[in-house]
Amino acid sequence: MASAPIFQPPARASWAEDPTRSKGRLFAEPESRTRTPFARDRDRLIHSQAFRRLKEKTQVFVAHEGDHFRTRLTHSLEVAQIARSIAFALGLDDDLAEAVALAHDLGHPPFGHAGEDELDECMRPFGGFDHNVQTFRVVTKLERRYPDFDGLNLTWETLEGVIKHNGPVTDKLDRPSWCSIVEFNGKYDLRLGTWASAEAQVAALADDIAYNNHDVDDGLQAGIFRIDELMDVALIGPILRALKAERPELDDRMLRLESVRRMIGTMVDDVMAETQRRAAEGGVATAEDVRMLGKALVAFSADMAEELAKLRYFLHQRMYRHFRVNRTRSQARRILSEMFHLFMNEPEVLPTEWYDMSQNRDQAGRARLVCDYIAGMTDRFAIEEHRKLFNLELWNG
Repeated sequence: MASAPIFQPPARASWAEDPTRSKGRLFAEPESRTRTPFARDRDRLIHSQAFRRLKEKTQVFVAHEGDHFRTRLTHSLEVAQIARSIAFALGLDDDLAEAVALAHDLGHPPFGHAGEDELDECMRPFGGFDHNVQTFRVVTKLERRYPDFDGLNLTWETLEGVIKHNGPVTDKLDRPSWCSIVEFNGKYDLRLGTWASAEAQVAALADDIAYNNHDVDDGLQAGIFRIDELMDVALIGPILRALKAERPELDDRMLRLESVRRMIGTMVDDVMAETQRRAAEGGVATAEDVRMLGKALVAFSADMAEELAKLRYFLHQRMYRHFRVNRTRSQARRILSEMFHLFMNEPEVLPTEWYDMSQNRDQAGRARLVCDYIAGMTDRFAIEEHRKLFNLELWNG
């Protein structure tokens, strides 16, 4: 029997970020003796309170609906795994890609997009709410774990990836919700008009790969649609048909798991091929070339993007608008709206430390503090807090 070929790690790409040449941190710190700056960023994110709270924040289904559905924590770990794998295969810095991936959802409030929509509505008179901005606020201000600075004091490259992993953001800076980004950028220029590193772009594409595949998986587990209904759906359909022909003995559970695994592999292969094509076509030779390319370097091919759009359309029609999901969204929005307005009108019912911070603030300042408090809640905590505040039978709680 022939032995398997020995794995050969890829050569480092010339356009990868070099941790030994990091632009550093806003607050100077001695370097670690055991980790690169980007690995240290990753570890700080993992140990943050905001990261732990992701275990009971919604992806699509509310966290208490079942242990088998994705939460923000399991999703973030899956994104990080995909990002690290792609970055490694492309010869990039996989620690940086993983750090950006682990950070990308830290600013999400409870109840997923429904929670974000409601907080944005509540905050409309005070600048609005954006989960990407909130993520940045978490890692630069709201996490308080170190005696010499607020936030996590992440490297320039990780902060850049957090705020512009989807591309330049200068078109957003006039939005009131982005004022904290403008303020921070005045102290520490993140070059908001350029693209981010290839590693940050890998994290963004890994997010797309993870949530589309795993929403298919969760939708099947929840019984919102069946495997036979996916047979003619773009991207997943051909994989299912080929797998059924190849392995007709597989039951629905194994068919679901194997088809999702193969779809992830198909999308990863496409991203790698398209990225290498764009690097060659654009003459990308350095990390600075990535930032100045004028378009995304890490991307899906046109054919994959078209197929993915069709899959997303199916998920929007059949899953995200399903009555069970709509009911959850409706309940979630009421919970957050009622708590927001109560805390604004009666700040004395806030926990003591938050009430103390609310003193001597104007209306907009109090609103942002209330928003920070609510955005940090898990699904379960938000439900319990709402019950204690509005249910008479829980007065003794």
